[in-house]
Amino acid sequence: MSPLIRLTASFVALMMAMGIGRFALTPQMPHLLSEGQIDLTGAGLIAAANYLGYFVGAVDSIFARSHHHVRGRLYGGLWLCVLLTLASYWAHGFWPHLLLRFGTGVASAWALVMITSLSQPLAIAAGRPRLGALVFAGPGLGILLTGLLALGSNLLGQSSATLWLVYGAVALVMLLAILPFLPKPSAAAPLSGHSDAGINGSIAHLCWIYVLFGLGYIIPATFLSQMANAQFKGAWQADLFWPCFGLAAAIGVVVATLRRKDPNTTRRWLMTTLWLQAAGVFACLLGNGWGLALGVLLCGGPFLACMQLVMARLRDVAPHGYQRSTGLLTASFAIGQLSGPLLASVSSHLSGGLQPALVVAGAGLLVAGSVLISRQPAAQAHAPVHAAPVPGKTAHPGSTR
Repeated sequence: MSPLIRLTASFVALMMAMGIGRFALTPQMPHLLSEGQIDLTGAGLIAAANYLGYFVGAVDSIFARSHHHVRGRLYGGLWLCVLLTLASYWAHGFWPHLLLRFGTGVASAWALVMITSLSQPLAIAAGRPRLGALVFAGPGLGILLTGLLALGSNLLGQSSATLWLVYGAVALVMLLAILPFLPKPSAAAPLSGHSDAGINGSIAHLCWIYVLFGLGYIIPATFLSQMANAQFKGAWQADLFWPCFGLAAAIGVVVATLRRKDPNTTRRWLMTTLWLQAAGVFACLLGNGWGLALGVLLCGGPFLACMQLVMARLRDVAPHGYQRSTGLLTASFAIGQLSGPLLASVSSHLSGGLQPALVVAGAGLLVAGSVLISRQPAAQAHAPVHAAPVPGKTAHPGSTR
């Protein structure tokens, strides 16, 4: 089967698993609050449960050693995203939504790690790395889709329960359409192994960057719809901010694929995306429509591009053990994401708003970008390989492999 077909199926899988399974909570947040099902502190805890599930799923993915395990997590994650979204139709109140969001967190992490670890090597082997990078635009278009469905539902005066049902039905149609075309584990290459990726210094730096990235972006990504709803007093214009966030994220991925493909360029682009997101988080502190619009543009545009750039940098610094390294990074990301809503809950409880949490989130993104200033992946990734002695041969200065 054509790699293009499998990469397209991967794109749609992430569009469904992340855009609907993972991020559908954001446009639903104003509904759940206005219907009295939860308060703002409870909303933060439900979001935290989603990201705790994401952490659990990411850690579990690290230990998927066999083709059977990978296949089980891939298909299990995708089906759970659909079924748990449909089950949300019957949920009411804090605890049912918390448990369901935990489940979709686990499922979406399984789907993301497995799709990433299968689609990216497939794209490189086919000589189409740019198409592999574009797979990461899938969640952005998924966010756009959930936002437009929420807008239509709100204009028709529908409840949150009806919107969960719509999301679940759309997710089911998408999954059934791509099931025969999803990428499969290659029997020729090990899915993961005991490489040195887990102890590589560059991997450790990427993990810290991903923790701070997760903490920084997740507060506006989780509460953007609620902030817009409060700003526009529930008017339909508030529903435009979330789909625009998704559209900006998808466009950002396309722009990032146009960069020169060398490690230092990737490092500089990654640093820039982190700092742009920091500016977007701080813009949300302006407390008006223009601030939220800047937040959408500066947080949304670099969001998925940043994920794509981290995975590209991962291939630069640790080309072996890709699935295991992807799982480690996804778990690190989940730790940051989990910290964000908890921070938002504390902020809401102590100050009655999200402003202190946004300050901490923006500062975390500034620090994450600063970590990259002096990192030189090419030297770190390749110097040990060139320096390694070959048994029976004498190394000469300037010799290459």
